Amino acid sequence: MMAETTRSGCPINLTMETLGDRWSLIVIRDIMFGNRRHYRELLSHSQEGIASNILADRLKKLVERGLLTKRDDPSHKQKAIYSLTEPAIQLLPVLAQIGAWGRRHLPTTPELAIRAQLLEEGGPPLWEAFMDELRHLHLGTPLPANHEPVLARLTAAYEQLANRP
Repeated sequence: MMAETTRSGCPINLTMETLGDRWSLIVIRDIMFGNRRHYRELLSHSQEGIASNILADRLKKLVERGLLTKRDDPSHKQKAIYSLTEPAIQLLPVLAQIGAWGRRHLPTTPELAIRAQLLEEGGPPLWEAFMDELRHLHLGTPLPANHEPVLARLTAAYEQLANRP
């Protein structure tokens, strides 16, 4: 995390100062669960309708805070590819718990709640498998032997519910 003035050394406070704005976790969610790695993908597929200036600001802050990396896209001079860092990947259990809480206490829709449901049902073993997959996709680490794709499973479940009549 970059040096900045903080209210206290409390870990909850510091986490909220890093991730507690309206959009940071949503951007991380979209990269993590939607595998959206480019600015345009994040902007055009935002279910919450993030404004372009807000997205640019959040991406910049998340890179500065060490939660994302940004590199040039070799296929296009003006594009960048955003990747999760290890600290961002380690947010997966937190996002799984937030999703589980939201499913229990808020008026969610089936297609948007299915990934949270599967993560809750799969628990820590599924979270670990998904984090291994995210490390492979974003950090280039090898997948463990006998890895079963988690992102494809979550995406298929979402698409099945989203595309039903």
